Amino acid sequence: MNIKYFTLNFGPQHPAAHGVLRLILFMSGETIKYADPHIGLLHRGTEKLLEYKTFNQGIPYFARLDYVSTVSQEHVYCMAIEKLLNIKVGLKMSYYRMIFLELTRILNHILAITTHALDVGAMTPFLWSFEEREKIMEFYERVSGARLHTTFFRPGGINVNVDKQLLIDINYFNKNFKKRINEIYNLLNYSLIWKYRLSDIGVIDKNTALTYCMTGPLVRSTGFLWDLRKILGYENYRKVKFNIITGIKGDCYDRFMVRIEEMRESVFIIEQCINNIFKKTNKKDKSDLKIKNNNKENIKKSMEYVINHFKFYSEGYFVEEEDSYIASETPKGEFGVHVESANSNKPYRVKIRSTGFYHLQALNHIVKNSLLADLVTIIGTLDLVFGEIDR
Repeated sequence: MNIKYFTLNFGPQHPAAHGVLRLILFMSGETIKYADPHIGLLHRGTEKLLEYKTFNQGIPYFARLDYVSTVSQEHVYCMAIEKLLNIKVGLKMSYYRMIFLELTRILNHILAITTHALDVGAMTPFLWSFEEREKIMEFYERVSGARLHTTFFRPGGINVNVDKQLLIDINYFNKNFKKRINEIYNLLNYSLIWKYRLSDIGVIDKNTALTYCMTGPLVRSTGFLWDLRKILGYENYRKVKFNIITGIKGDCYDRFMVRIEEMRESVFIIEQCINNIFKKTNKKDKSDLKIKNNNKENIKKSMEYVINHFKFYSEGYFVEEEDSYIASETPKGEFGVHVESANSNKPYRVKIRSTGFYHLQALNHIVKNSLLADLVTIIGTLDLVFGEIDR
């Protein structure tokens, strides 16, 4: 007897599609036999737009790729420009960056875990944890004026100096957040429904993860020790202690646990960074000031500074013919940027290696022979954001 599969549209308007994902599912009853992802509904041509903007004007475009981890995206582009210009970031400035990178990791994982819980049917973690996200976004607001798209990082450092009171407030948040992690963990981990919906669902083995170029929590959930913070040691990550969190089976439950434990590690990293900043307060920071913005007080006193300020923001700075590729460990995995310059104030070519695109291409392999209800669970643990996938 010939079995005839029927097709089913999943998304793009479905709330569990985490953006504008459209899946064409070939179903046999409730079992998925093939999943065909369709992207293109959000495409904005970011890489082409960057060729028409000066290097600094391009930074806000990266904040709008993965709009859940804005600071992490900006950071990679800034590092690529720093490599082109051979700029070194000062020790204290680097610690400031690390604090906000780890706050962003927490911000991302809170959303990933709680919206995934919402997809599966648990509503309380979503409502409780968004209070913590508001606190982190208040820190964003205090350094940039924006809660989401900060444009806080700059090639050579950060946009404005961070005052001591903000560091004290972040430290206070940090200590209290340890309790919040335990609350989220206890609320979900001790729910039988949660465990049944996640355990042995969407299993990825180590070879599959490497074949599909998976990174971040997905590859680490298979037991593979891979974290660019340790491997590349960018910023001051080699000067702080933290563990690479790994799973065992590579299922949805392992990916949940990896993200929970990574938040604990982020709290530990922030704590070390703040302590190191306070220890080195009296030492002069030797940041490279080649492309640093003019001091506001000087702008008030001198017309020459006003002219320089105007030229800096309108014309930018020129970069010789060179190219660079930089990757970093963003909350979702490896995010890379390749920048080519051609003795101009604008990049000649920008190519982005988005994290979620590689995870999405493995979706058919992961969901094959799974139930339709399990598809929602699996997509939630992939942590997809279509701003960066469909760029």
